[in-house]
Amino acid sequence: MKSEPDAYGINQLQEEKKTLWDGIRNYQARNFMRKMSINDHVFFYHSNCKPPGIVGLMKVTQIKLIDPTQFDPKSKYFDPKSSQRNPKWDCVEVNYIGKFKNPLTLNDLKEIYSSEELLVVKKGNRLSIIPVPNETAKDLLHRLGDIL
Repeated sequence: MKSEPDAYGINQLQEEKKTLWDGIRNYQARNFMRKMSINDHVFFYHSNCKPPGIVGLMKVTQIKLIDPTQFDPKSKYFDPKSSQRNPKWDCVEVNYIGKFKNPLTLNDLKEIYSSEELLVVKKGNRLSIIPVPNETAKDLLHRLGDIL
């Protein structure tokens, strides 16, 4: 799951301990999120910063939640086409697990993985939520090392 650190970063999650991963307004990213299960581990990726990369780990604690931001006209994620009776957007709750001792930058990831192994390295990828194959996830956890 990607977020810009100045919008919502790993440090904020560390302080809050848990958050709703809301504001997803891309159907493909939403559909990837809908495939998540409780207790899934999720990599926290800082995007649109220098350097972008995987910085932490989270755990999914609730799924299939209605995204409240779609109904709030003051929210940048407000969707006038969505209604309480027929919501279009949902979210999950994630809990903070920790920051990685050895974060991996996007350049590191591009050197190690192909786009088939890790979609985030694919040129032009802008999705905020993407699946990570199990074997790649295991390798990433090994490379990222200890959690602080």
